[in-house]
Amino acid sequence: MRTIKNEKGFTLVELVLVIVVLGILAAFAVPKFIDVAKNARIASINGFAGGLRSAVAVVKTQYMVVGTNTTPVTMADGSTVAVGIAGAAAGVPTGAAAGIGAALNDTSGFTAAFGSPTTYQPTNGGSATCQVSYDPATGAVTTTTGGC
Repeated sequence: MRTIKNEKGFTLVELVLVIVVLGILAAFAVPKFIDVAKNARIASINGFAGGLRSAVAVVKTQYMVVGTNTTPVTMADGSTVAVGIAGAAAGVPTGAAAGIGAALNDTSGFTAAFGSPTTYQPTNGGSATCQVSYDPATGAVTTTTGGC
């Protein structure tokens, strides 16, 4: 007489092996995921800095077109931007909300601290070592990404 076994399911050894393999894969995936968040924050800092540089250039160009010693500068959309009128700061947006704050149309995702320099930090993970700085005396924009 012949017996037929009707086996269904996995053995305990097979299940343990699958769990071990998944654990090894997770050990490699988690550090990669952490780097992705850091890289995304750095990319947003660099993108915001590019937009800030463009805004400064547009305002300075409008200042030159309209004529020097004019503040605030009226932009094409009717908004006004406060600018410096002397020396290297001529035509460069001031560090105030009426200056560089008005030159940028959208700063969502960033927190601004107006002054000299004006700093923009990401609302998610920003700090003094993860920010964009704007110098109203020269119009220079610098990024700090060491602590992102």
